[in-house]
Amino acid sequence: MAQANQKITLNAGRDIPFNKLVLSQQNVRKTKAGVSIEELAEDIAHRGLLTSLNVRAEVDADGKETGIYRIPAGGRRYRALELLVNQKKLSKTAGIPCIVSKGETLEVEDSLAENVKRLDLHPLDEFRGMMALREQGLDEEEIAARFHISVATVKQRLRLG
Repeated sequence: MAQANQKITLNAGRDIPFNKLVLSQQNVRKTKAGVSIEELAEDIAHRGLLTSLNVRAEVDADGKETGIYRIPAGGRRYRALELLVNQKKLSKTAGIPCIVSKGETLEVEDSLAENVKRLDLHPLDEFRGMMALREQGLDEEEIAARFHISVATVKQRLRLG
């Protein structure tokens, strides 16, 4: 007897005011590495938020939602947005794109999955992207500045061609 495929339901996305968001203590990322919060804030100010925050509704002792949302995945993006709010470049009531998670998984699981399942771009794909930017008129210094990487790294990638 054939078994029917079980359909999945994706978590809903919606804009939540920045001042209704708080960091979850269950976020697994504790070590600072890679692009700084300041550089990420600059990138968000330039390009916008490219990846939504993953949030869960906070509930009170009776199980009712409080209107506050905890962020188990997206803490660095939240900190960058917080910096933009503190710099008065973003309103504290601005709607922030969020994926609202529900279900059986734990907050720490959300955080770990987002960080473990990430895959860095292959150097050949970096070459193709940087080559496209160069063909559109950007030089190595401009590409390096936009992505907070060294000019030497840009030149190295462009040599892959």
